[in-house]
Amino acid sequence: MKLVKGMSPFTLTLLLGGFAFLYIPIFSLIIYSFNESRLVTVWSGFSVKWYGELFRDRQMMDAAWVSIRVAFYTACASVVLGTMAALAMTRMRGFRGKTMFGAMITAPLVMPEVITGLSILLMFVALSDLFGIAQTRGVATIWAAHVTFTMAFVTVVISSRLAELDRSLEEAAMDLGANRVKVFFVITLPIIAPALMSGWLLAFTLSLDDLVIASFVSGPSSTTLPMKVFSSVRLGVSPKVNALAALMILVVSTAALIGWWMMWRDERRRQRDMQLAVQQGD
Repeated sequence: MKLVKGMSPFTLTLLLGGFAFLYIPIFSLIIYSFNESRLVTVWSGFSVKWYGELFRDRQMMDAAWVSIRVAFYTACASVVLGTMAALAMTRMRGFRGKTMFGAMITAPLVMPEVITGLSILLMFVALSDLFGIAQTRGVATIWAAHVTFTMAFVTVVISSRLAELDRSLEEAAMDLGANRVKVFFVITLPIIAPALMSGWLLAFTLSLDDLVIASFVSGPSSTTLPMKVFSSVRLGVSPKVNALAALMILVVSTAALIGWWMMWRDERRRQRDMQLAVQQGD
């Protein structure tokens, strides 16, 4: 007997068990963020006082603002650089050193974060000694470090979309007199826009979540939110952390839904345009 079309009871059980393993801890965290007790595992009644305590914690709010700023700037820079790298890897097929270039681009995907953070720290120290650059650790150094490792993920996402792109659309536009720059902004960019949005959200999430690399390259006045949470959890889990995690889940879920809706809208528009083109051709 099949409970769901095309799915056996055993497969359905494994699927539900996997979802339960992933999401039950998240739901329990959200529920306990409304707990009145100071003990995070003992329910004593419904209350939103810990959200008020969270917003009154100036250090936590400053750390959150630093993380959001760094994540936003990191996502924007990673999308620009990742798009350029993806174009080089998919369109410039014969340049010398392409294999080495691809290996260097994707190296942060498999490199341990400890090694990445240490190597970036040593680079900043060398730049400070030789040229007087990056003498103080702060938001700029965290941003540069995050761009270094998030660009690899963005490049992979955009490269896969460019590899599937129908080159005949670009060639037709150039045959009609458009130059390469106009073809990119008018033809290529709208088509790969869902991949750009996916890469932006991925880079934003990775930067917002990073702890190890930021610990190497940050300074006393540039504590990120994961660093602040980690230091506070070591002294005991506060209900404010549950409230903070619930708010982060809300923000990330909202951003993911907006991104999904935009990609779904663009895909529907693209399919509608293709159907109109086919009907006009007939």
